[in-house]
Amino acid sequence: MEKVTVTSNPQMAVLGGSSKGDQMKWQQDGIWYKADHMGYEALAEVIVSRMLERSNADLYVTYDPVEIIFKNERFLGCKSKSFLQKNEELVTMEHLHRQYTGESLAQKLAGFALVEERIQYVVSLVEEICHINNFGSYLAEELTIDGFFLNEDRHTNNMAVIYDSKQDCYRLCPYFDNGLSLLADTRMDFSIDIPIERCMEKIQAKPFSIDFDKQLDAAEELYGTKLEFYYDLKFARQELDKFSGYYDQRILDRVFELLRMQKRKYQYLFK
Repeated sequence: MEKVTVTSNPQMAVLGGSSKGDQMKWQQDGIWYKADHMGYEALAEVIVSRMLERSNADLYVTYDPVEIIFKNERFLGCKSKSFLQKNEELVTMEHLHRQYTGESLAQKLAGFALVEERIQYVVSLVEEICHINNFGSYLAEELTIDGFFLNEDRHTNNMAVIYDSKQDCYRLCPYFDNGLSLLADTRMDFSIDIPIERCMEKIQAKPFSIDFDKQLDAAEELYGTKLEFYYDLKFARQELDKFSGYYDQRILDRVFELLRMQKRKYQYLFK
């Protein structure tokens, strides 16, 4: 595994809306580095991006594993290239909504009775303000990724679009921030000693429903099924084996079992 020494003080990535604490991250020479904080977030980021490489998705951040050395301490982490170009900035859904309405998007969504209404509200917001006409399909794919990989930390502060201040226009943002997928939080909620079945009963989705299936079903009903996977379990095991010696084997086995379970559950996504 690549080793990188970072010299600047970390930026604290506050996981807004999840109460999961602060994750250390650094930007150095156009590369972002993130250290594990709640468990095996870096492993989750890398595995999700590897599985997406074997799919029809074409707009996602690629993460690679890395050992981060900071002040003589070693952290397991991941790295990714910055996806922002010159004159671009990330605009979260929460910020976009507050900027144009003065209200919290999270609170606004809570006022809708139906999951479909919440999703449609966000899609209409983006299409009206940002003039991105295919945002519904984009969001449906994002929710499919989150549902398949059990991302418990998708919220209005890490759903985003990209704004170009020079051109005064918006574009779609690659899917990012999948670290709290695959039951990666072993520190607070999903200890490695807890059986997967119990973890699955406990985990909750965001931001349109606490139920992954209800959220995904609503998005598919509105905008269709967009995501298709092509990977097999042999490929998944090969990718996980690359982390042998860095993470507890029980963690690697848990992630493999989750991928197996989700592949069986969502067989219609595999072509």
